Amino acid sequence: MRGTLITCVGLLVCGASVAQAVDSAVLQAERARVAVVEKVAASVVAIFARGGAGGGSGVLISADGYALSNFHVTRGAGDFMKCGLNDGKLYDAVIVGIDPTGDVALIQLLGRTDFPYAELGDSDALQVGDWVLAMGNPFLLATDFRPTVTYGIVSGVHRYQYPAGTFLEYSDCIQVDASINPGNSGGPLFNSAGGLVGINGRGSFEKRGRVNSGAGYAISINQIKNFMDHLRSGRIVDHATLGATVTTQVDGAVVIDGVLEQSEAFRRGMRSGDELVSFGGRPIRSVNEFKNVLGIYPKGWKLPLVYRREAETQDVVVRLRALHRESELVPRKKPQQPRPGPKRPARRAAQPKNQPPEQYKQMLVKKPGFANFYFNRREQDRLLAQLAESGDFSNVSGLWRLEGKTSDNVSFAFTLAKSGLGLELGKAVFTQALGEDIELADEPPHTGGLLVAMHHYKQLLTEGPDAFSESYYLGSEPLDGLGERVDVLVTGRGLVETRWYFSKQNQRLVGFDTRLEQDVDECEIRILEQGASAGRTLLRVMQVSSAGKRFALFRVEQFQLKAAAE
Repeated sequence: MRGTLITCVGLLVCGASVAQAVDSAVLQAERARVAVVEKVAASVVAIFARGGAGGGSGVLISADGYALSNFHVTRGAGDFMKCGLNDGKLYDAVIVGIDPTGDVALIQLLGRTDFPYAELGDSDALQVGDWVLAMGNPFLLATDFRPTVTYGIVSGVHRYQYPAGTFLEYSDCIQVDASINPGNSGGPLFNSAGGLVGINGRGSFEKRGRVNSGAGYAISINQIKNFMDHLRSGRIVDHATLGATVTTQVDGAVVIDGVLEQSEAFRRGMRSGDELVSFGGRPIRSVNEFKNVLGIYPKGWKLPLVYRREAETQDVVVRLRALHRESELVPRKKPQQPRPGPKRPARRAAQPKNQPPEQYKQMLVKKPGFANFYFNRREQDRLLAQLAESGDFSNVSGLWRLEGKTSDNVSFAFTLAKSGLGLELGKAVFTQALGEDIELADEPPHTGGLLVAMHHYKQLLTEGPDAFSESYYLGSEPLDGLGERVDVLVTGRGLVETRWYFSKQNQRLVGFDTRLEQDVDECEIRILEQGASAGRTLLRVMQVSSAGKRFALFRVEQFQLKAAAE
């Protein structure tokens, strides 16, 4: 009896110790969670349309005020909006760039250079069951600008949500059970450590009314990272298409159902019936997986693609096409038809809405194809300022002659003049006349237009963007689909377009691609080494490729740069 009593007492004491230990762990987890919420709440933005007509949420991602939200939130708020932070203050904000397909927008809050901001996380590291925090302004309840927080788990990853009545497409998104309601749109999804892993934007409301149903969706931050510099460009950005459709066979293989002849995938040999093995470095096992991967990239990016035909595997890199026509991204408003019947008395003219604050009105520049060209011009100036450090070429716009030898020890000489271009390569001679009505050709053959590309290089250095009819900052992309991330400046004149690549590490020009017309292979020039000549820095070693094949590696040994009058 005594032994039994001692045992019971021991069990009670042991049980109390275990309960105490569990309680301590729970309390510690709670304190950690509260600390994370307190830390990240300062970065959460309550967005209000000017005049108080609607709004949503956002999240700051930089000290100078850049913030992410949903496109459908900013579209309703206008080009200028009011944004509240949990410090109780209201700030002006201006639209920067928009991604209508991916339902993402970038804005900039104004008035400070030391805004609190969230650290970007890694959405690919999320697993089903991970704890997440959704924060924002549901039902616009945050009148004091202090965000609401809901807590839940990741219900699914790599979800694909078809467009619902619009072309808004949620690819590779995160499904969560944390409450996401109207007004949460554009707000942040944080992981348990406070890293920003997504932007909340969509819920399964259609059949359940406008309330949370336990199925909410967030745009993955890794997708947004791909578009971040495109959004900073002030452009209306588009997503990509491969130019091919796929289907799943009974054995589970994903095969090409059809492919556009104008697409680069077709020019790299892909045909209907080929099996799609991987795309963008990810294996493809279903149609949904293909759509998920394709949907997270901007148009124009190059990506690795692997396809198989009769047990033979092909590894290629392809440039992606635009998913939409430009007119589709920003549809024009239909003109109102006059109503039949007696005319109503004219109403007093409505007061203009969404007038920009006087001190910031210069920060909005309208231009077709851009949400706000002001920011594109700023990014262009940044790259051109670095290019100017290569030296002053404005007084040497006359004849250029670059001589040297290829890596195969073949002598060459480029001649670049205003009337025409030439290349002596060993005993072969290639020429290209210049003029208003002169047709530009692929010279030398199979280079994609090397002579024209070198002409554009000279023009960029001597005249800058003024030499072209179009110039804009595109954003950034991995060089050749697999290399370092580079900033991209695009110039165009007539049908010819050149993409200039600047290293994000040191802002130096590392290469350029020139395309003579749409849907043809480009001349790809990579600057492997630069050299100085009379205080100016030019390419000294360059590799020339086209259609995935190297043409030659040129080593320039002598430069002759003459003034226009010489």
